[in-house]
Amino acid sequence: MKALEELVGLLTRLPGIGRKSALRVAYHLLKTDQAYAEALAERIRGLKSAIRFCSVCGSYAESDPCPVCASPARDRSTICVVEQPQDVVTIEGAHEYRGLYHVLGGLISPLDGVGPEQLRVDALVARLRGGEVREVVIATNPTVEGDTTALYLKRLLEPTGAQVTRLATGIPVGGDLEYADRLTLARSFRGRVRL
Repeated sequence: MKALEELVGLLTRLPGIGRKSALRVAYHLLKTDQAYAEALAERIRGLKSAIRFCSVCGSYAESDPCPVCASPARDRSTICVVEQPQDVVTIEGAHEYRGLYHVLGGLISPLDGVGPEQLRVDALVARLRGGEVREVVIATNPTVEGDTTALYLKRLLEPTGAQVTRLATGIPVGGDLEYADRLTLARSFRGRVRL
């Protein structure tokens, strides 16, 4: 069945979807009613034209600027720097941070040919020129690339006068010391706080 195989081939290109999962999705779609399949196809078709990048922060948005950048209720003295637009959604879901965001669009990775010039670093520096931003929170993942990017940004942004901070890392709530790796334990000890 050529149509089924073509759909499975397209589905396997999605992150986290292997052949078995793609087949399950395809068979599910065959069982659903026509209206659902058409609605799903229409949503996928319109996604790229409905969603764009915010010209201020670089996050996904249906309007420009995005609702976060446009909101007068946000704390404009703090910018949280993240790797990808989906990281904004993750942080917003915690309902803890009330500042602005800046999406880099990746991380510094010399082995992959990605340097600061391929990221939205210049746009970040430009946002700090006004002097309104007092703190930049680096929220990159605790990986080699994330740490490299964080260190690069710290050195680059220090002359602006803004305080550069990094999200804490360590043992997660509910975690068990027995299963923590050495690097996580080391970061936990370095980032310990007074009780």
